[in-house]
Amino acid sequence: MGFRENLKSELQYVGMLVKELSARSGIKKKTLDSYLGAQECAPSATAAVSIARALGVSVEYLVDGTESGNNRPLSALPQDIQAIVQASELLNTKDRQVVLTLANTLRKR
Repeated sequence: MGFRENLKSELQYVGMLVKELSARSGIKKKTLDSYLGAQECAPSATAAVSIARALGVSVEYLVDGTESGNNRPLSALPQDIQAIVQASELLNTKDRQVVLTLANTLRKR
């Protein structure tokens, strides 16, 4: 996948609208729309960095879909995922393993 597809996917993943990304990144909505459009305009390096920071991912991830390490801050995740992570911190080791097993089982569906 390229920049356009990765950007679309990440916006959907974090539940962010283009206008919200515009406000967070300082890039005009019209410009972001051009990156998301069918013509697939490529952003400048500066714009790509601003977008990646606003989304909590690396530029590398937006460009080619790969990422070395997990650079996503908790605040960049959807609210329901944040709640799950925060609740899991209160669990003991045995209960965390039960939750992990359940999550893996659900993921295989």
